Order: sequence, then structure tokens, then C-alpha cells
Amino acid sequence: MPIRYEPDPEADPAGLTYTFGGVEPVASLAPGSALSTWTFDCFGGRVRSASDVVSEVCDPAYLNPQTGPFFIEGAEPGDTLAVHFVSIEPREAWGVSANVPFFGSLTATPTTAMLHPALPERTWYYELDLEDRLVRYEAVDSTFALDLPLDPMHGTVGVAPPLGEARSSLTPGSWGGNMDTPEMRAGVTCYLGVNVEGAMFSLGDGHARQGEGETCGVAVETAMDTVVIVDLVKGVPTVWPRIESDTHIVSTGSTKPLEDAFRIAHTEMVRWLAQLLRISEMDSYQLVSQIALSPVANVCDTVYTMVCKVPKSMLGDVGAYSGKHAELARLR
Repeated sequence: MPIRYEPDPEADPAGLTYTFGGVEPVASLAPGSALSTWTFDCFGGRVRSASDVVSEVCDPAYLNPQTGPFFIEGAEPGDTLAVHFVSIEPREAWGVSANVPFFGSLTATPTTAMLHPALPERTWYYELDLEDRLVRYEAVDSTFALDLPLDPMHGTVGVAPPLGEARSSLTPGSWGGNMDTPEMRAGVTCYLGVNVEGAMFSLGDGHARQGEGETCGVAVETAMDTVVIVDLVKGVPTVWPRIESDTHIVSTGSTKPLEDAFRIAHTEMVRWLAQLLRISEMDSYQLVSQIALSPVANVCDTVYTMVCKVPKSMLGDVGAYSGKHAELARLR
């Protein structure tokens, strides 16, 4: 049976966790443990209808709360934490999206400063049909509506950063964090390099679905019921977060500008394949150039995230992390 951790649904938003690092653990987990928990949406449940305006009902200092951190017993710097997502399911039959002032890829932001005012604030309410696996889009300024496939994911998954740092849960980096990639769905294993004793694993920012790039900066945000299995790969470091599914291996990179995030993700894939296939980095560079897919994860956070995605079917009989993904998948 999974270990159950239940956040307080009535908690004061100011008392929730908004950083990776700098927070005491809420629970301790042994490697191999299954954890059943839930996460708040990025607005902490304060945006509940199309009439709720983010800047009026939310304090911008308290956005994107995380569930955790969880202390992983035996985790030490130089290890890799493997987080296998058994299930990710919306906790409610609704979600919301919005235009947040000076946030998103098609507006001025604090770091891309301009003189024009913020885009008009809008909130979109989405009905979630959990039986038929649909997300109901309804336009605000017209009568247009459309059913979209439900594709639950976690925007934010990570561990404590190195050097005792505490980093905003809105920011992705080498520790994971707010990567906002739709690749982080049920059935995948996320690999995170351990930087501090216990790893200090947290997750949040559930999305009923999200387009690649998360253009306006806000997906279909919803509270999420999630079951994960956590395990360790001892003595094997992971520099940047990686993801493995039954069909693909995925490397990530997060920074600005976007081309540098692309470079990180592709450099990591070149080195990963060189190690897996026992070929030179130059040979791996050539191979990645011919087989890689490069979805954009987000172009809206404080820094951007790119992924590099390679089909396992093209790689022959190789096993990343000594077959850890397959091992954990058999337990779900």
C-alpha cells in the first residue's frame, strides 16, 4: 500500500512551500516507497471561476505551492533520485487558465521590460470530463467551444538545489523545478541529481493539459491526485533532469536565452547516448542530429526549458540507469 501524505486543504497560503531548498521535510520515505498525495493548483485554489481575476484574488508572492519536501532516506550528493509516476489524476472536475499581468511569452515581462501596459486580464474556466477524458475549452469573448483530450501532467518536479540554495518554485534549473514539460505525465520516470542529504523531493503545479511552450504562461491548472514510486540510483550523478518513458528517453535544459536551453538539453543527450551506446561524443553528436525531437517545454517562466527526445526503438537493446524505469514500471 502507498504511504499517504495529506496536505491541509485549509492551510494558509503563506504557510505552504514555494521554494526548492530552504524548507524542512514534511515526511521521510525509504527508497522503493510508493507515495500517494495531492497537490494544490498553481493558484492555491483561489481562482475558481471565470469571474476571478488573478491579480485580485492572489498574492503574487504566493503562487505555485508545492507538496513536500520529502526526505529520501539514504540519498546523498552524487546519487540520482528516480521518481516514477504511477498515476496523475485531476482532483476536481474543473480547471482554470488566465492571463497574468506581465507573465507569458507574448507580453512584456519584468526581465523583458517595455513601456506598454499589461495585456487584458482574463480567466478561462474549464470543465473536466474525467470519464470521457476531455477538457472543455470555452471562449470568453465569443460562443466558441471545443473538447480537448485530457492529458494530466506535473509542471513542477524537483529536489533541493546545491550549495544550500533556496530557489523559487516558479523557476526551473538543474534541480528540476518548474520545467512545465508535457512529458511529465503518468507512466514516466524522472531522474533528478541529488544535491543535498535526503534529496528533498517536492512536486506540484498540476495541469489537466498544456500545449508545448505554455505560450500564455498558464496551462489548464488543477489540483492533482498523484501516486509516485521513489527510488535511488546510488553513486550515479545526473547533471540535468532526465525523463524516461516506455518509448523515449528525454533530456532537459533550463536557462535564457532559449537557444542555450536547447544547447543544454542536446549536450546532455549527446553525452547520455555516448555513455549508453559506448560511442564517442562526436559520433553521438552526429546521431542525435539525425534522430532527436526537440519539443519546447516552456517559453514563459523566469527561465525557459527545452527538451531533447529520442525514440528508444532507434537505440537497440540499451537500458538507461541499469533498467530502473522498467523495474519501477513493473511495480505500478
